[in-house]
Amino acid sequence: MPDARVQSAIDHWAPRFTGAGVDYNDFVRTTSAVERWEDWLDAWDGLGDRHAELAREAEALERRQTAADAWLRAAVAYHFGKFVWVVDPDRYRPVHEKSVDAYYRAHRLLGSGLERVEVPLEDTVMPGNLRTPDGVEQAPLVVLVPGLDSTKEEFFYNEESFLRRGMATFSLDGPGQGESQYELALRHDYEVAVTAGLDTLEGRSDLDFDRIGIVGVSMGGYLAPRAAAFEPRIRAVVAASGAYKRVQIYDDLPPLNRETFIRKTKTANADEAREVAVQMDLEGVLDHMEQPALFVTGDRDRLVPWQQTEAQAKAAPNGHFVLIEGGTHVVSNFPYLFRPLISDWMREQLVA
Repeated sequence: MPDARVQSAIDHWAPRFTGAGVDYNDFVRTTSAVERWEDWLDAWDGLGDRHAELAREAEALERRQTAADAWLRAAVAYHFGKFVWVVDPDRYRPVHEKSVDAYYRAHRLLGSGLERVEVPLEDTVMPGNLRTPDGVEQAPLVVLVPGLDSTKEEFFYNEESFLRRGMATFSLDGPGQGESQYELALRHDYEVAVTAGLDTLEGRSDLDFDRIGIVGVSMGGYLAPRAAAFEPRIRAVVAASGAYKRVQIYDDLPPLNRETFIRKTKTANADEAREVAVQMDLEGVLDHMEQPALFVTGDRDRLVPWQQTEAQAKAAPNGHFVLIEGGTHVVSNFPYLFRPLISDWMREQLVA
């Protein structure tokens, strides 16, 4: 029988795994074999290694598409091994590096044109992945913002949804996220990261800087509208399952989430982390966000009550709220509703 943390990961995030590219059968096999949370990382690391081996075998036979697909599966397997696993930092980082490497290997085989862009911030850099659509000379740009434990490697299918509609994507590992977490702490004023990212990209001939959108999921559903309120170059905003006042939900979050928040904020304990959560407050901030904004969540969200996201929409002068019946956190259990909704809406703001 799985321990409480293993069961919590399954209960809260199962649809997210499969929506990001984990095969359902792999998910069932892997989670059913794990009883102790301490063993979670090794189980998913092993799955990632198996897909990496399949990728290498396909490459040896010059089967590029098969190899790319396997590398994508490896990338998300490694990612979900470590996503909220903060038991041992020395074991966490090598698995994270394998996820990043597998993701780039997949894109090289796909010939997707993905470009790694390193954004300077505070004596270090924040890595981001830029992708541009085929056949568009100067594409609108959509900045994709992860949440507390998601990374740019989780965004392949979200990126595809925008790319197919003629928009470029820039998936950013901001402070406390993905590759940036080792040097930069998660912070409430995420506009610092977004502004730095746009400054780095500005002037490119393949991007239209008069048409910039931003999309944030989960904690990114707080970070994205916060950034938009202070960054006038952003023309449209999508926020999914974000909190209006994070401190109001902080004590009710699962232990895995709170432990990860402590690690990502680089605080010493739950009390110090709670003070960071207090700062993550959109009251008085969204009043200044004049851009059209779509706020989306599900009425079965167990992490961020839907009323929090509704409060965001009510506070935004041009906010529109969509509640998906039966939807879980970030509507992960209805990807065929969520992705078209946000990408079509964004296209209507930036392209149509």
